[in-house]
Order: sequence, then structure tokens, then C-alpha cells
Amino acid sequence: MGPLFASIIEYSMSFTRRCLFILLLAAVSAGGCRKEAPPEPAAAQPRSEPSPVTPADPDAPPARPRIVAFGDSLTVGLGLLEQEAYPALLQRKIDEAGYQFEVINAGVSGDTSAGALRRLDWALEGNVRILIVAFGGNDGLRGLPVTQMKENLSAIIDKARERNVVVILAGMEAPPNFGQEYATQFRQAFRDVALQKRALFLPFLLNNVAGKPELNQADGIHPNQQGTQIVADNVWTVVEPLLDQMSGAS
Repeated sequence: MGPLFASIIEYSMSFTRRCLFILLLAAVSAGGCRKEAPPEPAAAQPRSEPSPVTPADPDAPPARPRIVAFGDSLTVGLGLLEQEAYPALLQRKIDEAGYQFEVINAGVSGDTSAGALRRLDWALEGNVRILIVAFGGNDGLRGLPVTQMKENLSAIIDKARERNVVVILAGMEAPPNFGQEYATQFRQAFRDVALQKRALFLPFLLNNVAGKPELNQADGIHPNQQGTQIVADNVWTVVEPLLDQMSGAS
């Protein structure tokens, strides 16, 4: 046991010396390094007073309830100036009649009924009272299933109703290249949705415009300035009685 005990003592002393050496080395290294001076405090800045909240102008007219024209390039007014699109013309009619409503052009060129459903929440932002749903042209040009279009339009109306928004559904016609059966089903789809959902119905957005070269642009699809005036008149036949009813109820 003697030699073993001596070995343990020797190992312990050796370990202790190594530890002391490491600590000494660390202390020397720390002392040899330059100690960085603490950053100087920033110069005192004068405290700025909070900006006063600008009070609302008591003489400013209240924000008007909205009519959202929700559609595709026919609503955008493709090929026309912004003030020539039917929503702008509708706004002019509303102002001239003295109704306090604001028309929002929420058209997107090339949009289908499926695309419309995906962006509906954005279109319904704000105090929207009326939604003019004018889709189907691009569904028909692509020959998309009529059943899907009906489902999309129905879902749009349901979601708008959840927000107490009155919906005007505008009908559309399919091009003849997909056959008479498809065109008939397509036309009937709008009537079915309007009846099932009890939505206000404009049978054909382009009534008295479609198929007339003098009222359309060179593509034969989008109305020119004269044709868009007629489109605005078509929409006005449904919007005006509704505004009259809403104004009388308020």
C-alpha cells in the first residue's frame, strides 16, 4: 500500500501544479491584453414631444358607402382610359342623381370566376354595400366547366351575404365555338344562380353591345367608348332602384 499511496500523493501534487500553472498563464494573458475602454455615453439629446394627433376635420364629409364593381377586363375597361370604364361612368350617374355612394373598380383582366372567389376578401374591404359580380367571360373563352362556374358564383354571393352586402349578378354569354349546348348551359347558369341565391339579376352585361362592330374595339370583345356607355346604362337599370331603396331606408 506504501508505494501506491506515494504514487497517489505524487499524482495529486502534479495535478495541482498543472492547475496553478494554467491559472497563472490565464492571468498573465488577461493582464497583457489591452482592456478596451467602455463606449462613451451618447450626448444627451433633447427629448422631443410626441407629434400631436391631427384631429378629424369636422367639416369633411363622412366616408361614403361603397359599390364594388367586381369583374374582369370588361369591368377594368381594357383599351380605355380609367374614366371611360363603366364603373367610372356609373359613378358619374350616381353623383348626378345625388346618391352618396362611391364606386370602386375591382376588375382584373383575365380573371375567371375561380380567381374572383380567391380575391373576394380583398374586394369586400371597407364599407361595401353593393357588389356587382360580372364574371364568366374568361370561363367561357376557355371552355371551363359550367358547373364549376356556378359553384364559384354561388360561393361569391354567399360570402358577400355574410357581410350583409347586396349582390347584383350580371349574366354573360359564351362564345359559339364550344357549341350550342355549352352556350345554352352557360347562359342558364347565371339565371339558376340568381334564382337560387335570390340575387338581383342583370341578364346580360353586354346587352345591345355584343356583336356590334361599331360599339366594340378591334378585338370584337371589349366595348369602345360608345359601347361602354351602354354597359353603364345596363348596370344603372338595376343599381338606381336599389340606391333609391337604400337611401329611403336610411
